[in-house]
Amino acid sequence: MFDDLAAAGVAPRARVLEIGCGTGQATVPLAERGYRIVAVELGTDMAAVARRNLAAFDAVEVVTAAFEEWPLPGEPFDVVFSATAFHWIDPAVRVSKSADALRLGGLLATVGTHHIAGGTWTEAFFVEIQKCYERFDPSTPPGLRLETARDIVEDDRELTSSGRFGPAKFYRYEWELPYSTADYLDLLLTYSGHRALPDVQRSALLNSIARLIDVDYGGQIVKRYLTELRIAQRVR
Repeated sequence: MFDDLAAAGVAPRARVLEIGCGTGQATVPLAERGYRIVAVELGTDMAAVARRNLAAFDAVEVVTAAFEEWPLPGEPFDVVFSATAFHWIDPAVRVSKSADALRLGGLLATVGTHHIAGGTWTEAFFVEIQKCYERFDPSTPPGLRLETARDIVEDDRELTSSGRFGPAKFYRYEWELPYSTADYLDLLLTYSGHRALPDVQRSALLNSIARLIDVDYGGQIVKRYLTELRIAQRVR
């Protein structure tokens, strides 16, 4: 993915603004390519971890701030980059402020990740786990099923309708990741929907999922993901 970003015209020493860097997981490979990066992160604790993870890179600055409120510097950026964070930014400002941050001809590159059908995550497992959710989380839509990668539409309407960006180019990558029972429960606890459940419901849900993985799947599952890189050029 980072090679494709570079091939799209992001040269070494490019000036990059990253929105929502988290702990710096995507920032490190950007920094390794020699980019000059300002990374804006809302979470104080995550920003502190990012600074530790990026301490070896003199050309990286991590700023603790909400992107919506952060004053843009006078020098424009060559790239605005956001990995699985752009959708959290206020839709009223995220496109226009990204354009304002860029030089004319600069690139807005956003990354989204989807859990998809296929691979070794079996249809049977997903059906069974949905029964757990329908039992313990009443907000779960009944009969929910995973989409395939081809079912997920490439969408740049928000960008083109703003008049600030041209049509986007899309790059897609399908990959799989194994999880032990404990690893998978840790993952679920990072999702806001799970964290928002009342304690009793959340414990019951996680216990039922753990039993399903341990008993029927030998203590390990494999999820299939689609990662999509969307790149659009500022035209106005």
